[in-house]
Amino acid sequence: MSSPNPITATLIPGDGIGPETVESTIQILDALGSPFLWDVQQAGVAGIDALGDPLPEQTLASIRKHRLALKGPLTTPVGGGFRSSNVRLREEFELYANVRPAKTLIPGRFENIDIVLVRENLGGFYVAHEYYIPVGNDPKAVAVSTGMNTRESSKRIARFAFEYALKNGRKKITVVHKANILKLLTGIFLDAAREVAKEYEGRVEMDDMIVDACAMQLVLNPWRFDMLLCTNLFGDILSDQIAGLVGGLGMAPGANIGESAAIFEAVHGSAPDIAGKGVANPISILLASAMMLDHVDKQDLATRLRKAITDTLNIDSIRTRDLKGEATTKQFTDAVCKRLASG
Repeated sequence: MSSPNPITATLIPGDGIGPETVESTIQILDALGSPFLWDVQQAGVAGIDALGDPLPEQTLASIRKHRLALKGPLTTPVGGGFRSSNVRLREEFELYANVRPAKTLIPGRFENIDIVLVRENLGGFYVAHEYYIPVGNDPKAVAVSTGMNTRESSKRIARFAFEYALKNGRKKITVVHKANILKLLTGIFLDAAREVAKEYEGRVEMDDMIVDACAMQLVLNPWRFDMLLCTNLFGDILSDQIAGLVGGLGMAPGANIGESAAIFEAVHGSAPDIAGKGVANPISILLASAMMLDHVDKQDLATRLRKAITDTLNIDSIRTRDLKGEATTKQFTDAVCKRLASG
């Protein structure tokens, strides 16, 4: 049965295993009632192949129009080549908030993990003010990179995190920083978070932790954390670490949210080594689509989708090979659809 009020959104299949996992997601969302109508566009290597641009103007125009997108993984060359389309998308639409939840779905090394990381998405060292200083005959003798955080952007992401906590029943935010060494760059972030936290006293608790101590505690006692609020670089690193607590990037969704648009994505790479083999795990982008359903106030569908995924993994024991199973992408997809059909 189709959704009575489908929402139009941009769909970017991506590179590598992206088209396979996106196809799986579309099939499962159709079984959920087709809550979205898709405007399919290209980016990354697929964008170059189709239109000669890793981030074509028509893709940007589609996102501007619909203000909502679901994106598969995009290939970014290491070292040379074109600049990351992911970073360009964040900058183009000022997607200042990156949300990365990590929750245990199957038994593993760590049980009952439930952490949400909120990362400031536009500042820090990712501003990419980089240059070389020549010394003698070597024009690239010294490499310099400068980071930048503003008080206003730090307050904005802190307020986003506290509002997220209120909306989602979260009780405590740990601000992650390196203000003992990067006293200004991360000190301003910590100070801004403390200022915002005063507005939420009695509703959401806040503490702070130096990033290296946080990394250690995430291994020793991850259950002490409810939400993490991070600068750009630390958030990038720790979001992958918390994904590792629940089985890896294949189990981790992500959202990039701004005032004018929201883009939901699989956070893993394009995995070209397994592309086309029909063995890719689609859970990351499936969970991203569940976050997308939450974002457009279709929480009932998001809950059904998450339950169908969990039941397929744990009751039906149908898992792709990265989860020590034998199911193909199609077999896993069909099993989730069957779960949805059964209610």
